[in-house]
Amino acid sequence: MSPTQTTLVQVLPLAKDLDENKVTPGVLGFVVFALIGAAVWMLMKSMNKHMRRVDFEEPAGTAPAAASATGGTTEGTDADGTDAADARKAEAAAPAPSERKG
Repeated sequence: MSPTQTTLVQVLPLAKDLDENKVTPGVLGFVVFALIGAAVWMLMKSMNKHMRRVDFEEPAGTAPAAASATGGTTEGTDADGTDAADARKAEAAAPAPSERKG
């Protein structure tokens, strides 16, 4: 007899004793739920630690955020009076045309 069959022979008589109208998750359900909660908490803690280590540096060609927030720019204006940095931002934000073939 295999170990699985032995376990089933021992557990099945216990299942007959259960009241079908009063079945609860019990201690095992609580333990599993608590373990999942602890795992999620540890993953969130690890994610926060890794996110704090991220050092994002903007490329040298872009205007600093402080200059655009105050209204000053480092590049000047175009002939029509629009800001060159604003034109690049609008161009970058525009969706790229889809490239369909066929």
